Amino acid sequence: MSAKIIDGIAIARAIRAQFTSRVELLKARGVQPGLAVVLIGSDPASQVYVRNKQKASVEAGLHSEVHRLSAHVDEAVVLKFIEDLNADPKIHGILVQLPLPPQIDEEKVIEIIAPHKDVDAFHPYNIGRMVIGEAIFQPCTPYGVMKLLEHEEIDVSGRHAVVVGRSNIVGKPMALLLINAGATVTVCNSRTANLATITRQADILVVAAGKAGLVTGSMVKCGAAVIDVGMNGEPGGLLAGDVEFASVAEHAGYITPVPGGVGPMTVAILLGNTVAAAERACFS
Repeated sequence: MSAKIIDGIAIARAIRAQFTSRVELLKARGVQPGLAVVLIGSDPASQVYVRNKQKASVEAGLHSEVHRLSAHVDEAVVLKFIEDLNADPKIHGILVQLPLPPQIDEEKVIEIIAPHKDVDAFHPYNIGRMVIGEAIFQPCTPYGVMKLLEHEEIDVSGRHAVVVGRSNIVGKPMALLLINAGATVTVCNSRTANLATITRQADILVVAAGKAGLVTGSMVKCGAAVIDVGMNGEPGGLLAGDVEFASVAEHAGYITPVPGGVGPMTVAILLGNTVAAAERACFS
């Protein structure tokens, strides 16, 4: 069989259109939703994400700031910089692009972001709210995946979902959202034995391991929905997913491409979270 390719670009465009009127209402009250992105270093995948976020922010009518800091910047400088953004009334959302250089403690950086401006939903407070099903902000990439499944009318409840990867950014929150939606969830990691045996059981397979071409066609159940969250830099500036697209597309029922699948959805949810943060600041 040949899988249906899920067009994340088109779906993300439709989502962004849904909050256009909300942005206009805020502007009528003198408030322009503001997003500040902090990029430290020059990771290739991060550069792509930040560029796409800035472009989409401007198109959506948001105030957009991108702050690029040296890969050698001192941790104390970064923490002070974020504190200043926390206090800036024109900034409603703060995103520090991960990964960070080794001299900077990722946990410290995430925890210093004000929870009401944590539009990536990485702060422990926001993660805790998500665990109990009362999220203030939805985690951008995992919720983007859920919106892709919803758009394609892929029922999650009662299905077996397998998440490959257990990161705090994607794997763990992805599993939580799937659990909250009624799926039976298995989470795999680098130490999982017989990975292919488990992935072949998945009705819904989300791959977020950060290893190019990890999942091949023989590892996928016929008709499964395969969501590739991977974004790996390749020679020549190309990007590759965690899924071997050609072979998996022969077995899967649905598949996301890289680029053009999950990435645009991450940006759309990020902008939606920023608009929601501005609404809380304006109307509360």
